[in-house]
Amino acid sequence: MPQGHRSIWHVARAAIGLLLGLSSIGCRPSADKSPSTPSTGSPPPLVALVMKSLANEFFAGMADGARAHHDASAGRYELLINGMKNETDVEEQVGLVEQMVARKAAAIVIAPADSQAMVPVLARAVAAGVLVVNIDNRLDPGTLREAGITIPFVGPDNRAGARAAGAAVAARLSRGSEVAIIEGIVTADNARQRGLGLEDAAREAGLVVVARQSGQWEMEKANGIAAALLTAHPALAAILCANDSMALGAIAAIEAANRRGVLVSGFDAIPAVRPFLDDGRLVATVDQHGDRLAVEGIETALSILAGAAPPEDRTTPVDLVTAPATAPRP
Repeated sequence: MPQGHRSIWHVARAAIGLLLGLSSIGCRPSADKSPSTPSTGSPPPLVALVMKSLANEFFAGMADGARAHHDASAGRYELLINGMKNETDVEEQVGLVEQMVARKAAAIVIAPADSQAMVPVLARAVAAGVLVVNIDNRLDPGTLREAGITIPFVGPDNRAGARAAGAAVAARLSRGSEVAIIEGIVTADNARQRGLGLEDAAREAGLVVVARQSGQWEMEKANGIAAALLTAHPALAAILCANDSMALGAIAAIEAANRRGVLVSGFDAIPAVRPFLDDGRLVATVDQHGDRLAVEGIETALSILAGAAPPEDRTTPVDLVTAPATAPRP
């Protein structure tokens, strides 16, 4: 086994074990249909939650929140949960949307893998009479206009959240310190917004961004990028990551290179990063409350299906989570 892989396993074995365990859920398009209370009238509407990879703890938590809401909803709707094998497989998500249209879903609540490439299939869904609500990653407004459709968005201010995480790292650095950014999939709006937020924080603190590369939201890819950055930039003081999976990969690279003084930030506040916050190896992450985000999207869909006017785009909360004051510095 290559040294880099051994390092990832050694440093983040608990996180990887959990992620690998969850990835089996998304090895094929998964459908989790929960039973609902029978109705004497018309059947309850079928709401499909279409996410990215269920191997990512963030989306697993989103699915859990949706299930809990459905279980407490006394037969208001049927729920169908779908996830992809990995977050870069846009064609798989396109196929999931097509399946949900074929299943006669009344509404699709979607966290799109790509902000532009998912618009055509969603336009076809709208044309087929399916209500679509966009959560988590905003669909591209220009592409929606070109398609002639309007889809309400319910989700966080990713730029503000990432700026807060970057500022938490910057507060521990001196002006002129070198930092690098590992961002998500560049065709995703949330990746772009988080990258901009991290750049905002660096610029405002007078830090020097020496590199910005895409880790495609993945731990191992980010690990390889971080390892190369540590070699290329001996004075690198921090690696700012656009999600927690990539932050775990960066921490593993830092451990392998014996560069424990390099600071790291993430985004999503997944359970796997808690030990790294507690011991100071992760300075900050951002909780965008994925479980509540799914519920907000479902409630928006149910409201529209019941006759309410589609709402204006709505921003949901993000909260900075930092290492405790008692945590040792890396």
